[in-house]
Amino acid sequence: ISVLGEFMHPCEDDIVCKCQTEENKVPYFNAPVYLDNKEQIGKVDEIFGQLRDFYFSVKLSENMKASSFKKMQKFYIDPAKLLPLQRFLPRPPGEKSAPRGGGRGGRGGGRGGGRGGGRG
Repeated sequence: ISVLGEFMHPCEDDIVCKCQTEENKVPYFNAPVYLDNKEQIGKVDEIFGQLRDFYFSVKLSENMKASSFKKMQKFYIDPAKLLPLQRFLPRPPGEKSAPRGGGRGGRGGGRGGGRGGGRG
């Protein structure tokens, strides 16, 4: 397991942590979060803040209390549950993405026309 981040403060029943993953890695949503003894404390809930300096909240497991963690306490994650930050950035111009299927016809079109007109 690798370091995910450290405890900042509780927020309602969740905890807010500062992310400290290796360069340019972002945790999956709902990825399990562990203590250093590999005990699972909850799952990644939300990710917010700036691109290079972000925070995440952890939805705690039933038996965990937000008040039981110490400031700066470290949390860990399975490295397989980290995504490269590149996934969330716009592609540089000129780099072609996979072609998408063409449009399927608008209102009432495609897939056996609309009967009784479209809704809206």
